[in-house]
Amino acid sequence: MINTTPYLHFMGNTEEAMTYYKSVLGGEFTIFQRFKDVPGGEKMSKEDQEKFIHISLMVGQGHIIMATDMLESMGHTLIAGNNYHICIHTESEAETDRIFEALSSGGKVEMPLNKTFWGAYFGMCRDRFGVQWMINYEFKSTKI
Repeated sequence: MINTTPYLHFMGNTEEAMTYYKSVLGGEFTIFQRFKDVPGGEKMSKEDQEKFIHISLMVGQGHIIMATDMLESMGHTLIAGNNYHICIHTESEAETDRIFEALSSGGKVEMPLNKTFWGAYFGMCRDRFGVQWMINYEFKSTKI
């Protein structure tokens, strides 16, 4: 395993929250991606297109806080406890498979492991204790 990252979910105010965290913690935004910037984003409402699919704030010595907007139009509802994931960054597809299988056992697969448009092997699950996980292996090349 390379490292873990907190991944926060907000109900439409990710930009405000992450700008606030940057003002408190310092650091720099390394990824600033709205829904309009990804495949299929053009099919969304203009309001949803401006929301964040992903934003990363690098703070301190290589620590990252990531976040996204939950969208009512996609059936998302913010409830205390579902406003975060712990993202595990792995070193191989095999390690990704092993960790995902173990964490999802007795829990619920939210997004099966799959090769993604952003160049990763990625999946999401909730373990048997209710903790939400993202397992992510970044390909060395952006080609899938």
